[in-house]
Amino acid sequence: MDLNYYDTLIAVAEDTQVIRAEVPLPRGGKPTVASVQYELLAADPGALTQEDVLFESWLRRQDDPEPPQDVRDELRDRFFSRSQACLRASPLPKKHGWGLLFDGAGRITLCPMESDEYQRIVAGEVAGVRVLKAMRTRRS
Repeated sequence: MDLNYYDTLIAVAEDTQVIRAEVPLPRGGKPTVASVQYELLAADPGALTQEDVLFESWLRRQDDPEPPQDVRDELRDRFFSRSQACLRASPLPKKHGWGLLFDGAGRITLCPMESDEYQRIVAGEVAGVRVLKAMRTRRS
């Protein structure tokens, strides 16, 4: 089953507390989901899909973040055998002001909420890009 988005922007949540994108920091010396996802996407823009980011951000927070490839493949299969929250629930668009822009192949680039590109896409000025809001942090 394909969990990726295509030609889509996950826009920041309606209840975000920031007015511009901010780089998430580790907390207490440990990486957070947000900091790991940011590192993955900032290091190689347009290279990873939603599935890659979900799995890698989980794996990097485990006791052995660099298992051998055969173990890694088994862990990935096991990880996706359970239901996973999509990146609409990611802290990047919920709390840190980063839009997640998926291209036609499902690869993601970070799109800061204050950028012209983000503003044009959200305003509907970019044809062929669907806009989905990130999930709210609080219930309405």
